Amino acid sequence: MKRRAFCASALAAVAATTVPWRGARATADTPALGPGGRQLILKASEIDELRAAMRGEVLLPGQEGYDAARRVWNGAFDRRPALIARCAGAADVIQAVNFGRSQGLLVAVRGGGHSLSGQSVCEGGLMIDLAPMKSVHVDPLAMTGRLEPGVLLGQFDREAQAFGLATTAGTVSHTGAAGLTLGGGFGRIGRKYGLACDNMYAAEVVTAAGQFVRVNEKENADLLWGLRGGGGNFGIVTSFEYRMHKFGPLIYGGPLVYPLEQAREVLNFFADFITTAPDALYSDAGIVSGRDGKRALVFDVCFAGSQEAGDRALEPLRKFRKPLVDGLRMQPYVEIQRSGDDNFPIGRGYYIKSGFVKRIEPAAIDALLEAVGHAKNLNNVAFFAHAGGAISRVKPDATAFLHREATFSLAIVGLWDKTEDREVSMQWARDTWKAMEPMTSGFYVNELAPDDPERRIRANYGANYDRLVELKNKYDRGNLFRMNANVKPSA
Repeated sequence: MKRRAFCASALAAVAATTVPWRGARATADTPALGPGGRQLILKASEIDELRAAMRGEVLLPGQEGYDAARRVWNGAFDRRPALIARCAGAADVIQAVNFGRSQGLLVAVRGGGHSLSGQSVCEGGLMIDLAPMKSVHVDPLAMTGRLEPGVLLGQFDREAQAFGLATTAGTVSHTGAAGLTLGGGFGRIGRKYGLACDNMYAAEVVTAAGQFVRVNEKENADLLWGLRGGGGNFGIVTSFEYRMHKFGPLIYGGPLVYPLEQAREVLNFFADFITTAPDALYSDAGIVSGRDGKRALVFDVCFAGSQEAGDRALEPLRKFRKPLVDGLRMQPYVEIQRSGDDNFPIGRGYYIKSGFVKRIEPAAIDALLEAVGHAKNLNNVAFFAHAGGAISRVKPDATAFLHREATFSLAIVGLWDKTEDREVSMQWARDTWKAMEPMTSGFYVNELAPDDPERRIRANYGANYDRLVELKNKYDRGNLFRMNANVKPSA
């Protein structure tokens, strides 16, 4: 409590004495925190030196832009860094990394700012903000795409679709491409083309030592392996390069909606039906609330092929029970990619628990429907996110992402718009997860919960964990990049 009181009063004092406009010189020393809550003081002259060395901004509490920069997608977190380094390019990233390391600061790295666990922003430390780095370049002749770490998936999709190209890029368009890729990267066309990290073939990285390295199959190939699913443990990626695929611009997809009272029988049918689905068929299955406040079973469908082939693939499901809503149609791929945005808006509070399943078993359906029936907050959702297909045909040790055998990722999400709904939504998610966890194995690291124990991270990487530790020892022995699904160095 003493440390919290010190930080709150000290940061408030800084906010009161700092000139509230961009580019202002630091007028006072700044209290800050290192790992473990160690109290630090940053000299005004040192902050000014960092500011002078960067093309981008260095923001302190009270300055214009500070509050906007520190906000992240998950409204459950309201943290105040001691300073924010808004990087304009790789050279700025090097300066910020060197500053954070030399000052002994707690360091958070923000790309698109979509981290569920809130770890892209820290309390009292240095936030390295990559949001200004938004360059996207698509080469339609080479069928490749290059982007910087501040790019959002919708921005990437729009640029690629101008050339009739796409690569696996999530299911919510305001997700950051960087964090998605580093954690693995599921998406609506992942069953056809693999994870986002499978399509990433090169990157440029600033390590904890402030070194700029090129990463591909020939240069620093060990690091490329770790970036494909190992998260932000090994450095800050300043550019990603992807293989692109001819795709779109029109795609067959949309929602199939069934009443909640039919959910058990339809889900049990779906569990068998989906085991023989072609790679082109992607379908999440979720219990959600509609605009009328009524819960329903919704399938989010995307078919990477013609409408005729899609209708043939989905015919058994449609015939088993006629849906209340059949919204399948040919539509722009960029439109279906943002179709879920309104369900997960920026600034809402989120708490998630998730785990992989090989098959949707009857016991899981029963437990899930029972939990949904007890939910007091009707905004809470539970869904099975589709995997398998091309994802499953990559060997588990070929990348840091291990769980290739999974067919779905089960996600339990507590949501709230009002502070008074926070605890009840979080407790519902925890209680539901307690019933569901025994039916899962491992989890998607991009869905790390803030209270997940360290042992869960270790177990999640399984046989790949020791190799990740070796990489951590090589590229970040001091664990500068710890605000993530952290792989700790052994030394």
